[in-house]
Amino acid sequence: MVRFENVGMRYGMGGEVLKDISLTLEPGSFHFLTGPSGAGKSSLLKLLYLAHRPSRGLITLFGKDIVTARREELPALRRRIGVVFQDFRLFDHMTALENIAMPLRIAGDKEPAILKKSRELLDWVGLSDRMNARPPTLSGGEKQRLAIARAVIARPDLLLADEPTGNVDADMARRLMHLFVELNKIGTTMVIATHDRVLVDAVRAPELRLRRGELELGRTPGGIPVDPLTRMTAP
Repeated sequence: MVRFENVGMRYGMGGEVLKDISLTLEPGSFHFLTGPSGAGKSSLLKLLYLAHRPSRGLITLFGKDIVTARREELPALRRRIGVVFQDFRLFDHMTALENIAMPLRIAGDKEPAILKKSRELLDWVGLSDRMNARPPTLSGGEKQRLAIARAVIARPDLLLADEPTGNVDADMARRLMHLFVELNKIGTTMVIATHDRVLVDAVRAPELRLRRGELELGRTPGGIPVDPLTRMTAP
């Protein structure tokens, strides 16, 4: 699914914010991306969702070398990736329903199926009564849930989430994590960046820890033993 080989990244002429990153993410894997503020988590996510090219090294995504890929090849790759941004990036002029339906419309799904899936997922994240509201009228937690619903509705091959439970309460955080786990069980590869140690310890998944732009691989948190098929503890 994803392979990094000795990847470095810098912004402009500054020093490297990521150094010698090598990793492999197998299809259907589930990883947490952790580390202190400024460690490079957001920069690593930018490389994964093709918002930035590395300054050196090799990145292979879905079997494609993205370092040498032509610009016109990138949109098709991006459509296979779902992203939950920390700043949401919702379309303020669209309703909640229109925001969540956008990936399906881009994919060319038929309108009855789009509306059915969109309404079902809005209900799942607790926003069925806000489907006609526009983002400026939503709370931070509501925007977070809407952003997550939009990212997962098309069942992407790779889902990247930057602090996806940072603006919701504990009950909704567990519900959203259940959604991520269920999506992972049907084959979506997951990378979730988070500072929430309770969240990390509740899910049996490897932890990719960044420190000063360098990656520590293979650490699995010592959380509560759980059913490996669901990878989640009871609330």
